[in-house]
Amino acid sequence: MLLLMTICFLADPSVCREERLSLSFEDTGYTACMVHAQWVLAEWQQSHPGWRIDRWHCVARAAVPKKI
Repeated sequence: MLLLMTICFLADPSVCREERLSLSFEDTGYTACMVHAQWVLAEWQQSHPGWRIDRWHCVARAAVPKKI
């Protein structure tokens, strides 16, 4: 599974970009990804204080869209 996020720069909210984090939940599915993602997002946010997570979702690697 991949955790797809749209993040925006706090100093200039019009500056946004995509981040993709790899999670190892292919066999367990979306529910496990959604639950585990909460911890991953919290850790990511703490280590990137200048950015805000605007939106996120889990997606299977085979179904990854070009843009989120």
